[in-house]
Amino acid sequence: MAAVDQEFFRRVSRIPHHGLGLSVDVYTPDLFELLDGLATGGAGGRGLACDYLEIFKAAQPALAAVRRRLPNMMLEYHAEGLWVTQPDLTTGYPFEAELAATSAQLQTLGSSWMNHECAAKQMAGYSFGTYLPPLFTPASAEVTARHIGLVQDRLDRQGQDSGWRSPLFLLELPPLTYFGFGDLSVAEFFRLVTERTPCGLVLDLGHLWTIHRYSNAWRDRGLREFCADFLEVFPLERVVQIHVAGLDEHESGAQATEGRGPLWIDAHGAPIPDVLFEMLAQVLAHPRLQHVKGIALEVDNKSVPVIVQEFCRFRGQFSRWKGADRQGQEPGRQNEAPSRAQAVARESVAGTGRGPGDESRALLGQYDRYARLVTGEAGDAGPTLGMEPEALEFYRRTYFPHEILHWGGELREMFPETCRQLDRAGLALETFVRYWVREPRPALAPYDFFLLKVERFVEFVREVLPAAAQGAEREAAELRGAYQTACEPVTHGADACRG
Repeated sequence: MAAVDQEFFRRVSRIPHHGLGLSVDVYTPDLFELLDGLATGGAGGRGLACDYLEIFKAAQPALAAVRRRLPNMMLEYHAEGLWVTQPDLTTGYPFEAELAATSAQLQTLGSSWMNHECAAKQMAGYSFGTYLPPLFTPASAEVTARHIGLVQDRLDRQGQDSGWRSPLFLLELPPLTYFGFGDLSVAEFFRLVTERTPCGLVLDLGHLWTIHRYSNAWRDRGLREFCADFLEVFPLERVVQIHVAGLDEHESGAQATEGRGPLWIDAHGAPIPDVLFEMLAQVLAHPRLQHVKGIALEVDNKSVPVIVQEFCRFRGQFSRWKGADRQGQEPGRQNEAPSRAQAVARESVAGTGRGPGDESRALLGQYDRYARLVTGEAGDAGPTLGMEPEALEFYRRTYFPHEILHWGGELREMFPETCRQLDRAGLALETFVRYWVREPRPALAPYDFFLLKVERFVEFVREVLPAAAQGAEREAAELRGAYQTACEPVTHGADACRG
């Protein structure tokens, strides 16, 4: 057995069985309104037991309030901003600040794992509102594994210094939002990552559906056959958690061409389609699924009544699932010295025989082209996973502009007076999209799309209509103040702050 596998088995054996839970945002819907709804939501008002929560990154005071009010509940953590897929993770982003905040939030919650998407919202100086998957190449897999090892090692050292048990890094299967680039299949990419680092994985079934749809596997294989083939290659033995969430068409109203299936994308606020529960049953029957600790419905941005209805169905259908929890213990392995196992695992991550310099620079150039390609600033695509010709064009012309102008805050609602002045001056708001991607910019602060949008819009107004700049700055100050106020308390009716 490889050293990285031994180290994974040692770490995962410390994590208790979690059962059936929810992956939530503390703000939308209000977490305690949701828990109240579950308490009375079962048949006959008997209530629905939620075994654990996985909580998305939030303001530190909000997470502390959650822990105080739920002292005995298992609380896991969904991180953001540690862009492990990016070759310039430690130099192009405020890595130390992000890591310090992540560590503090993990300690506050007392989490057994830290989940992070195998995706990024920033790359090569460009910022996005939603996740972009990595380049599915061997070099990208190697860089991703190296960075996971770095983050895990830093969390381990902080845990030793502070006297708390560091959580296991879980890497989540990313969604495809209409396309993917690379010369590896997604399953092969994850196999390469897990051969190089002892991380766990999160298998997101909605994301897996998008891989079937947007890698064009749907052309020659049905979903069940595709899933069977995918699971044979994907490192199922590393899966620690499974996610199930809603799927929906983009709110712009995109429609699939007849016979091609719906143009669904990851949409946590949308209903969970029946097909995902069918996929879950198929996955749970697989013999290599040996270390799953929990299954969670992702329900941020969904109404409480719909969550209660779906969780009731979920518990009814899968309440007999107890988890495999087969720890892969082999005779004589239980007493292996942890420090030696960790050292061997770190060597396997770092000891590739090549320094990261040239490889990372080349990969950074590829990510620069990737970012410019999907925003319409560059031409032809490189190797793809079988993308439909119109998919990239839809992202460029519709999805990305919508993200900048509407997602995470409607610009006309955020800056009403400034937008009226732009209208009177004959300046189309859509020109802000091109301003956004005109040039790469350094990431100086921890990622927050809302605050970034506020900052960039004020800069845009200063350039295109200086006479409106003072008003834009005033509206921006009001937005920042309201945002700060909304993000800290966790009370019934709190506003959304998930950036």
